[in-house]
Formats: sequence, C-alpha cells, structure tokens
Amino acid sequence: MNTCKIWFTAGLMLCLGSAHALDFGQELRNAAKALQQSEKSSLLGGYSETEEIAIGRQIAGNLLGAVPLVKDKQLQKYVNNVGRWVASQSERPDLAWHFGVLASDDINAFAAPGGYIFVTRGLYRLFNDESELAGVLAHEVGHVIRKHHLKILQQSQLIDLGGKLLARQAGGNDKVQNLIGSGAEIMSRSLDKNAEFEADRIAVVLAARAGYEAYGLPQVLQEIGHGGNDDSVALLFKTHPHPDARLAKLDAAMDQRFDGLKGQTLANRLYRIK
Repeated sequence: MNTCKIWFTAGLMLCLGSAHALDFGQELRNAAKALQQSEKSSLLGGYSETEEIAIGRQIAGNLLGAVPLVKDKQLQKYVNNVGRWVASQSERPDLAWHFGVLASDDINAFAAPGGYIFVTRGLYRLFNDESELAGVLAHEVGHVIRKHHLKILQQSQLIDLGGKLLARQAGGNDKVQNLIGSGAEIMSRSLDKNAEFEADRIAVVLAARAGYEAYGLPQVLQEIGHGGNDDSVALLFKTHPHPDARLAKLDAAMDQRFDGLKGQTLANRLYRIK
C-alpha cells in the first residue's frame, strides 16, 4: 500500500505517492541534470537581493498601474499557493515570491526580478488542470532564478548593478523608469530565444519535483500553438519564440526521460474563474 506524505508550503498541500514523496528517484535526477545547467547563475556585479527586489517591485508596480489584478481574492490566493510551492523546488526557495493574475484577455505571462510573476486572465482560462498552471509559473520562475531580466538590464548600461546607488535608483531614478517603461512587455521583448528555451527546460524539472505532471507546460504550448494568430496571442508571439519552436526544443531535450514519472494533473483542484 502506498503511503502519503503531506507537503505544506504557503498553504498548499500536495499528497503524493511514496515514489514521489521526498525523492523522485534516479530518473528525475538524470532528467534534471540533462535539462539544467549544473552551475548556478553567477552574481552580476555584486548586487544584493534587496536591490534585485527593488528593481522587480518597480517593474511590477508599473505593470499593475497599467493592468490591475483580477478582483478575485480566492483566485489570487490559489495562484500564489501553487506558484510558491513550485518555486520552493528551485534553488531560491527563500525568495519572497509573489504571483498574480492580471485582468487582461491577452494570452501571456511575465516575470520581473526578485520573484514577481504574473499570468493574464486570458492565459489562465486556457488551463485544463493545475499541472498546466504549475508548468507556466515554473517557466517564469526559471527566468527569475537564472536572472535573465537582470542580465538584460545590466547590458543596457542604464543600471549599474555593481554601483552604490542601485537601491536608490530602483526606487525612482528617471533612467531606470524610462528603461522599465510600462513593465513586462519591454522586459520580455529583450529576452533572447535561448533564455526562453532555458526557462522551458527548467520548468519541466521544477514541475516534476513539485509532484506535477511534467508535460503540463508542453500541453499549454500545444494549445496556444493551435489557437491561431488572433489578437489575444499577438504580444505572446512578439515576446516569445513560437510555441512550435519551443515544443520542438523541449521534445528533443526531454526525449523519454520523464516518461517513467507519474506526476499529478489535479484537474479537479484547478480554480475556475467566475
């Protein structure tokens, strides 16, 4: 008889079979090793976590000033619980992660430094189960832990990540504000395809570690790819590689490494927007 271990993180409980409790076994370790770089991202210019969070907070504030959160406290709580559980499987479990659903019918998701992550209402409505939500959030977590956006900001030379005035700049410096603009579109547009492919690979590993079906993200990408090119996905296609290209890269990377893992989809637990 299988035993269950209750994992409780940020109010989320996942009851997993004994094969998925503390250790997903050698198959998952091999898959993670194959899909993720072994070394952690190096610190950029010696900036602190406080400075990283200050930048992300301003980006998130700008974004929310343009597009508010969906007015549904239960929805926001649920997404935060799922997101924090997934993020707890990453190399930065102690970061103060924040997740939210934006009141936009566009199909997209965004991340900002310091652990600020958003999905649009339009994207959320495509999810068929909790594993798909977890996969998308895990992709954005991947951007944060690999510091993809901070690298772009550093390359812009408008923010001196090694400078003494970073925290103050992030609070209101005009150059920083102009760089950040309205928020996620500018940030996401600057990411190259390799960063997106890396975040996809990280996502399937984090989702599997959290006990979810590893193919949640590929399922979402497949559905988006089949959805055509209407206005709701215009920004997504502008800021990300086409889903077909991402699926091809993931298929080659995952191969059959995850086929032996029996993660949960939790379709009956997905919160439905009213």
